Amino acid sequence: MPMTRPLERLVGGGGWVRAAANGMSNSVKNYYTTFALWEWCRARTRALTLRSGRIGDHPGMPSSRRAAHPDRLPPRRRALGLLAALAAAGGWRPARALPARVLAFPRDHGSHPDLRTEWWYITGQAQAAQDGRRFGFQITFFRSRVDAAQGLRSAFAAKQLLFAHAAVTDLQGRRLLHDQRIARAGFGIAQAAEADTDVRLRDWSLVRRAADGSYQAEAPCEGFALSLRFAPTQPPLLQGEAGLSRKGPEPAQASYYYSQPQLEAAGRIALAGQGRFEVRGRAWLDHEWSEALMHPEAVGWDWIGMNLDDGTALTAFRLRRADGSALWAGGSWRAAGGAARAFGPGEVRFEPVRSWVSPRSSARYPVQWTVHTPAGRFAVQALLDDQELDSRGSTGAIYWEGLSELQDAQGRRVGAGYLEMTGYAARLRL
Repeated sequence: MPMTRPLERLVGGGGWVRAAANGMSNSVKNYYTTFALWEWCRARTRALTLRSGRIGDHPGMPSSRRAAHPDRLPPRRRALGLLAALAAAGGWRPARALPARVLAFPRDHGSHPDLRTEWWYITGQAQAAQDGRRFGFQITFFRSRVDAAQGLRSAFAAKQLLFAHAAVTDLQGRRLLHDQRIARAGFGIAQAAEADTDVRLRDWSLVRRAADGSYQAEAPCEGFALSLRFAPTQPPLLQGEAGLSRKGPEPAQASYYYSQPQLEAAGRIALAGQGRFEVRGRAWLDHEWSEALMHPEAVGWDWIGMNLDDGTALTAFRLRRADGSALWAGGSWRAAGGAARAFGPGEVRFEPVRSWVSPRSSARYPVQWTVHTPAGRFAVQALLDDQELDSRGSTGAIYWEGLSELQDAQGRRVGAGYLEMTGYAARLRL
């Protein structure tokens, strides 16, 4: 999600860049800032096209003007782009502590473009009606505000970027399929509406129906497709203190955060060469938006969102230092029809039990955990070890996210959901 590393890769600057900055007018700086951000978006989109064949440049862009891969841009052009991004840093603002406030729906189902980072994240499990085949699925839309472009007046300024990930865990086939998208907001290509959930990125979408509160997700992907409807069975679960969730020891490290657990999922999952499967299951939605999540010492996080078979919802997370120790932790427990109980930072503990090493990234992921919470001790077991996603073509990270089973202290299965682990292949930057 961060612009810093992608822009550095795009422009790669030289020593002369810093020397030239003093002689550049504001209008020229603004021009090159817009140019750099737009070129970065086009170059990343083009790079994804070359890999997947699914994502291309703006359909109206002449072929002679389509962006090259960032590594092949001329050095001077790359350096000018870096100068532009650095020159516009005056538009950047430091992270501030978020005030406590009452979340108001349906408005807070929508986008919050004044804050830097936001995501709508749906995970779940489903079973095929025809043969009982089990799947896990994930679709996530990210929005990232580009501070450097906020003061620009050009219609082409990349003020908001949208990213998306989708994945299917095919337990019978013992494989994970995933795809990704990226585009700047606007021009009918990508949008995140503010009034309610309506996020679109080319031919992918997540839309909430006001009439019944259900969500419809559409994601035609390379090698698979998702077309799923999610119907709420419980009210939103406000995480943290009435929806304000701390993510670190400093007040600025916090987010507005709610979940919608125990969603009834129904629809179709298609696999290339194997047809369509009519499926039903359970899902979990997280919606989170913030100015800053990561403490400087944090390298990543471990998170679970579990739908228990009796209707209970369990959330637990920790932010991790480079040595593996916990910097911060939290979570919640809500029984069906009951009140939520938020967990404090000293009440949650993750203990790794078994690890798996990725043959691609060489990252070592704990795929079996013991998680201690005020609601009890639980075992979390990945249902497929290899559920690593490489999102370097969009958000820039390699991470693990996959379908897992939840067991109680006696080893009995009590539910299922998703386990997410970031910062194992490389430090996560938001």
